[in-house]
Amino acid sequence: MRKTTDIQSSEITPQELFLERRRFIRLAAGLSAAAFLPKQALAGDKLPGIKTGSYTVSDKPTPFEDITHYNNFYEFGTDKESPAQNAVSLKTRPWTVTVEGEVRKPKVWDIDELLKLAPLEERVYRLRCVEAWSMIIPWVGFPLGELIKRAKPTSNAKFVEFITLNDSAQMPGVRSSVLDWPYREGLRMDEAMHPLTLLAVGLYGEVLPNQNGAPIRVVVPWKYGFKSAKSIVRIRFVEHMPVSSWMQAGPGEYGFYSNVNPAVDHARWSQANERRVGEFRKRPTLPFNGYADQVAGLYAGMDLQKFF
Repeated sequence: MRKTTDIQSSEITPQELFLERRRFIRLAAGLSAAAFLPKQALAGDKLPGIKTGSYTVSDKPTPFEDITHYNNFYEFGTDKESPAQNAVSLKTRPWTVTVEGEVRKPKVWDIDELLKLAPLEERVYRLRCVEAWSMIIPWVGFPLGELIKRAKPTSNAKFVEFITLNDSAQMPGVRSSVLDWPYREGLRMDEAMHPLTLLAVGLYGEVLPNQNGAPIRVVVPWKYGFKSAKSIVRIRFVEHMPVSSWMQAGPGEYGFYSNVNPAVDHARWSQANERRVGEFRKRPTLPFNGYADQVAGLYAGMDLQKFF
């Protein structure tokens, strides 16, 4: 047996090559075991076959570090930094999404089956938070309408309700009484079917990080961010308007529609301006978050001061 001192430096595998070989071996092992074990998608893994979406904005995307370390995700804490620290406990495989209610084809979808439902697109969307900060995020996903069409809603389906994971073992925040868990949100059927409404499974071309709503969330870019439910486990089609979590917690502050409207102030602050994360200057808030040309027609004839 050769002694360590007999090995010349030229024979030592460089660290970066060693790590790359380890990654290759892990990938090969994962492929061979895929038929027997559920795949664990890891944040940082690339999503294959992504095409550029037809709906996108030209704004410079917010840096990945800011998107993943400045979050609202109360299931993992109310501070902006807490989700990135605490969401490591979230296990995204196995994971299923139950589609039920007023549909002719209810189904329990495995997350990996959902990933193959429609081609994945990258769409750079504005995100506007009710606290008056905003981001530009390159989401990866597919239109929610693709799933809805396969569910075949009945004529009684007027709204879509989203219910998220409620697991205190994985989500320390649900042990608090800040909201009535599980987190619930909803959309009118035409809002849910709008081509801008996205089921997101990634960002920046990679698997969605836990703190951003892994493994699947909805993104509704013309509404305030809390409407875009994270870590969804159930999608329910209903006849009557569902009561969302924030509506229940503060009905005078959080309406069902929650469209970005600079003319309607939050009960405790103005919504006329916003600040991009990473910038100091404020900018005027755009009606419907800048998507008025695409979605204003959904609300023709409605009093948007009353239906806020």
